Amino acid sequence: MCEIVGKIINNLGKCGNFYFIFDINYLKMVGLTSTYECKVDAKGRVLLPTKLKNLLLAEIAKGFTLKRGLFSKCLELWPKSEWDKQLEEIDKLNRFSRENVEFIRKFMAGSKPLELDGAGRLLIPKDLIAYAGITKQIVMGSLIDRIEIWDKDMWEHELTKGADPGDLAEKVMGNIHKPQTEL
Repeated sequence: MCEIVGKIINNLGKCGNFYFIFDINYLKMVGLTSTYECKVDAKGRVLLPTKLKNLLLAEIAKGFTLKRGLFSKCLELWPKSEWDKQLEEIDKLNRFSRENVEFIRKFMAGSKPLELDGAGRLLIPKDLIAYAGITKQIVMGSLIDRIEIWDKDMWEHELTKGADPGDLAEKVMGNIHKPQTEL
């Protein structure tokens, strides 16, 4: 179990037998921008790469939520601070709308709170391993505010399907900085 031990004076956190110091101004989620390859053991445990763990230091004490991917057969690892923001938005939805209830049900399906164990590992529950088709090798890829966890072979397949990356970039990002013209 991870916790913040000295919020005001020392900014000291503890995760299992490990202690860490964090910058109180850094408790806002950092933009995650890298991809990491990892191994999963037979019990579903994943040792976070050191660079990723360093990026997430402020989040480790708060924990994470792991859930099914919304658009693909992968998992999404949400730092608790980002998960809470997302839930605030979802909570604004009218529960008397069938479509909203169906979305909430599907969005929340399989979600589980997670913490790192004393050795700095995440334990991926067996039902989520089965959902994502995870074998021994995984890829942890950034979605800026959360991390996708893919079986490595499925990740490679996902990258080759769909639109050409250049065409997709042009379509999605091509007009993002275009100045507004007066009417």
